[in-house]
Amino acid sequence: MSQPTAPTPVISLRNVWAAYDQGNVLEGIDLDVYDRQFVALIGPNGGGKTTIIKLLLGLLTPTRGQVRVLGQPVERVRPQVGYVPQEIRFDHDFPVSAWDVARMGRLGRRGLLRPYRAQDDAIVEEAMRRADVLHLRHRAIGELSGGERQRVYIARALAVEPRILLLDEPLSNVDPEARAGIQALLPALSRQMAIVMSSHDVGAILPHVHRVGYLQRRLLYYGAPQQAPEAIRHTFRCPVDMDCEHCPCPVCAEQEAVREALV
Repeated sequence: MSQPTAPTPVISLRNVWAAYDQGNVLEGIDLDVYDRQFVALIGPNGGGKTTIIKLLLGLLTPTRGQVRVLGQPVERVRPQVGYVPQEIRFDHDFPVSAWDVARMGRLGRRGLLRPYRAQDDAIVEEAMRRADVLHLRHRAIGELSGGERQRVYIARALAVEPRILLLDEPLSNVDPEARAGIQALLPALSRQMAIVMSSHDVGAILPHVHRVGYLQRRLLYYGAPQQAPEAIRHTFRCPVDMDCEHCPCPVCAEQEAVREALV
């Protein structure tokens, strides 16, 4: 009998390095994410979490190494990737509704100048229902709370009908009710697609995550949360917004001990 074929990762990074003007941000990253796998990337500010997401979106080109999404170069599969950015700046007085924002997720499927069809509207309606914002469809996006807007942006990403969902700090700057809703939504979504989420705070959602990656320029740990060092399993939240190398708080001191042990 033939042996079963090993699953192919939907995201694959091999010896990936990335840099900005100030120097290297990622060094030698090897990372695989499989279909319907929920991955949380944690680590201090400047550790490289957002940079990985930019690489997966094709917004940044690696200085070394290879990035593959769905087995192809990123630019070929971008319409199959949903994305929720950390922050969206916009004119709060601009007259655009939550429905219009969510429906923007269909542009990659329809094209910029092609009209929406009934099928597009049905997909957008379902995406907003799943994100629990359908009741806000007629509200102006500028009138919504930060948590409500974040869920509208998730609906926009779901309207893409993605095979992969990327979220950059989706739990930051949202109210507790919105946070609880997002934390409940993501595990359900991961049963249908791969999810990569960057976050400083994954405490409540950690039991639902399949893999956790600890980034400090290098990928110092990547595996099951239950097998991670104790410091990583705890909620990653630092009271000081600075590089952990120079932070005096007990959490960062423990993180530094973990990093030294893993090197």
